[in-house]
Amino acid sequence: MSGPHESGAFAALRGQLQDAAAAFAGGPDTLEDILLGMVDDVDRAVREPLEIFPVCHHSPASATAMARRLREKQPKVVYLELCEDMAPLLTELRNCRLPVAVQAFAGDVDGFPQDWAPLSVVAPITEASAEYQAIAYALDTPGVELVLVDRSADHVFQWDTRGERAPEAAAEDTGSPAEAEAALHGEAVGVELGDLRPRFAELEEHLLHHGKVRHWSEWWHQYVEVPLGDSAADHDTYRQVMFLIGSLFRRLAPGDGARVRVDEDRERYMWTRMREHLTATGTDPADCLYVCGAFHAASRVEEFGVHGTDTYPISPRTATTWQYGLIPSSHAAIEAQFGLAAGSVSIASTEWAKSLKRTRVRPYRLAGQAGTKKSSAKKAGAAKDPGRQDAVPAPESAAADRLSGFLRRPPVLDGLDEAELLGWSVDIVRAARRNGYLASTADAIAVFETSVLLAGMRDRAKPTPYDFQDAAVTCIEKDAVPGRRDVRRLVEIMMGGDRIGQVGYEALPPLARDVHDRLAPLGPKLQQRGVQRALLDMASRPELQACSDVLWMLRRLMPHGAARPIMGERRLGERSIQESWDLALGTHQRALIELGYEGVSIEQVLEQRLRRDAYGPQATTATVLAAVEDATLYLRSRRLADELGTHALKVLATERSVDGAPEVLRRVRGLLAYYRTGEPVLPPWIESFVKTGYAHYCTLLPVAFRDEDATVGQVAAMLGFLFSMEGLALSLGCDRAQLELAVAQSHPEEPSKTALLWAAQVQLGTLSRAELRGRCDALLDNPLVVPAYPRYLSGFVHALEPVPGLADVVVEAVSKAFGRLPDAVLLPWLPLLITTLRSGAAELVPLLVREAGRIFPGRPAALDAWIPPWRTPPAPPAGRRTRSGGHGRQGATLLPAHPATCDAVAELLGCAQGWTRADVPFPSGTGVGLPAVHPATCDAVAELLGCDGAWAVSGSSPSGAALTIRHPATAKALESLLTNT
Repeated sequence: MSGPHESGAFAALRGQLQDAAAAFAGGPDTLEDILLGMVDDVDRAVREPLEIFPVCHHSPASATAMARRLREKQPKVVYLELCEDMAPLLTELRNCRLPVAVQAFAGDVDGFPQDWAPLSVVAPITEASAEYQAIAYALDTPGVELVLVDRSADHVFQWDTRGERAPEAAAEDTGSPAEAEAALHGEAVGVELGDLRPRFAELEEHLLHHGKVRHWSEWWHQYVEVPLGDSAADHDTYRQVMFLIGSLFRRLAPGDGARVRVDEDRERYMWTRMREHLTATGTDPADCLYVCGAFHAASRVEEFGVHGTDTYPISPRTATTWQYGLIPSSHAAIEAQFGLAAGSVSIASTEWAKSLKRTRVRPYRLAGQAGTKKSSAKKAGAAKDPGRQDAVPAPESAAADRLSGFLRRPPVLDGLDEAELLGWSVDIVRAARRNGYLASTADAIAVFETSVLLAGMRDRAKPTPYDFQDAAVTCIEKDAVPGRRDVRRLVEIMMGGDRIGQVGYEALPPLARDVHDRLAPLGPKLQQRGVQRALLDMASRPELQACSDVLWMLRRLMPHGAARPIMGERRLGERSIQESWDLALGTHQRALIELGYEGVSIEQVLEQRLRRDAYGPQATTATVLAAVEDATLYLRSRRLADELGTHALKVLATERSVDGAPEVLRRVRGLLAYYRTGEPVLPPWIESFVKTGYAHYCTLLPVAFRDEDATVGQVAAMLGFLFSMEGLALSLGCDRAQLELAVAQSHPEEPSKTALLWAAQVQLGTLSRAELRGRCDALLDNPLVVPAYPRYLSGFVHALEPVPGLADVVVEAVSKAFGRLPDAVLLPWLPLLITTLRSGAAELVPLLVREAGRIFPGRPAALDAWIPPWRTPPAPPAGRRTRSGGHGRQGATLLPAHPATCDAVAELLGCAQGWTRADVPFPSGTGVGLPAVHPATCDAVAELLGCDGAWAVSGSSPSGAALTIRHPATAKALESLLTNT
């Protein structure tokens, strides 16, 4: 670092500051060192052979000074403080409408912690910024080279201390942006290009207090932008003032070692890269211009300058693969990311336009830049007018002291621009009336006068946009906000609003362009912001089926709202013939661009994500099955589905909990139904999954019944898997005894699980329905158990998942409780029942309601005479048949009375003989005598069909009597069965 210079351009200023420090502090102390050190920093930066141009990000004064200096100096090389690996993207800015952000993105990291992924670095660019002026000049001027010298995106995270990820200063307390565009940058790390803000909280508070402003953006506008944006502020004055401000903030920065280390490393990195370029190309430093933040311009590192030391080693990049692209940005996104006041960037854009008119400086714009006006031939001819300020290149000025005059100069009492302020006042009243405020001409006058009054109270020559904003809030908003926007937001919109950029089609990644091309048949301009409706009639236009496939994949991959179906659905085995969509791809352009970093087509990206979800360390069986379903639903890829399904077997075998059992049951049922209806045979993986799952859940069942962490819904899902897949599992070689043993070993303590176990025993046949009803009655008879009866009912309701045939028993249990319990017990008991059913079995209650509707009478009038089925007395047992010939003859008449039944049985048994005439005796040895020869068979059939009649005495009918003679009820049952079939 250079020591104090007693002679030179700043000797007089140094003496004045030394005298002021001695008078203020009573003698030499730290204050004198700070003040003199600031002068030394300015002197050192001014004398650097390679011209340093200090800037503040999104500063109209910096942009105006940059445009003026570029036309005067015409440098051959422009060094810019921006990530060096972003250089190839800058040429694509001409295909975009500003503001946009240059982004470096890495989805898969190699060399960084995995929990950091995905990594993202953005550098927003607006037209009212010195950086854009330098980029436009370098790219459109022949023979000019643009060199980015800041650390790469990889080094941003190499030097990351995890505290730098968030902006240093939170958004100032001026009201958050009302639009969602504040999140356009997501969670990306912002490159603080030209960042200039005090890092000493007490200093910022002091400046805000004595400047009579609310936030830092207003202070900067009042005390830096306005004086430096004046046409009287020449280039040397601008540079020296910015050097002084950067040195002040740097010397008063707190002792944050990590932040200071990163700042100094960035400065060493940039000066090392510039010296390397100068050495490699042999460029004269006088023909170069170094654009950087004023904070870094006042650097004191040893590597500073073209004659600095070359001792700084630059570490190599990691193996992380970085993707680069342009994403849309907005004023609100820039304000949110860099901690600026809401509306400050919009106000800066307005001030930029006014500054161009006032100073008549011609800005640089990229040829073909979207969203800018083309200069006419008349303007081009006027640009060559020698009378214009920027037409004749000014000679290189010496490093004279311009600070002394600038600091001693009193505020310029500029005349009040009444026309501008009157226009603002009228416009804000008009906007307020459109938004529901009862504003009038009197309010416009009040806003005008209050703005002037506030400017006078704050020692300002003229009202600023911030004074006008305060005046409008005071005079118009009053008590309440009738609409969606308050007055402060209306002023921000009036001053330029939240301008939102757009990335052009040519600058989009291949995936995004492919999406737009494939959706072109839909018609709407998908790059426009806002929601657009798209109608798809695949019946009349089959080519729209491809568009439908793309939209469903976008719905799966992009944020909610980018592609939202209004009509139509896509489920396994179902396809809609008509669909209606709300599309907002222009609003979610950033998400679509970031998809392009992951692959060249949405099918590839979707397959990668499905694999990542299925093979991730946190993947569960339900997650893998969901990936299988999505692969079948969106990609129609049998290969991928089989691969992921095979992986689901491995994941299932390693699980030791039943947390995902409900989801596994739901997805396996859906996949089984799909394959059974659409495939000739089941895929081998799903057969293996059912077989493995049957054994797996049988093993976990006794533990789950006693585990307090396992809910009754999870245990019911396990039983649902076992009972619903039992037929397929047994056909594949599973043993039912394993399930019976698992149920026998289960001994739950919780009432709901106990009821669930009873239902499982009924399904297995170890517990009869009569015994289950008896246990329910015993619970109601026990006053100690009645308070817990709702939990038993919850278990019964959950049992409808594995045993839906118990719906009538559950209805009976609920009805008996309401019929037998007194009001003193029932009323306190009802809230627990309702909350238990709602929270744990809401999806099963409709099944219970349908069963109740089937049992109970449909009309209120029939309710009084209605007898519940569980109160109906059982039918008396049928008496034994006698030897009376009449009884035997009644049985014998069943065959001719029901010939269709006999024909159906004969057909099932393969009997081709026809009917025998009544007058012809039965031949011996025919099948009609089988019941007499094999009475045990007839008894078994009768027992199976529920017939309790006894055998008739032999001889009561002819010797050839058939089955119907001995068991007439059997014939009736067979007839009913075959008729229903």
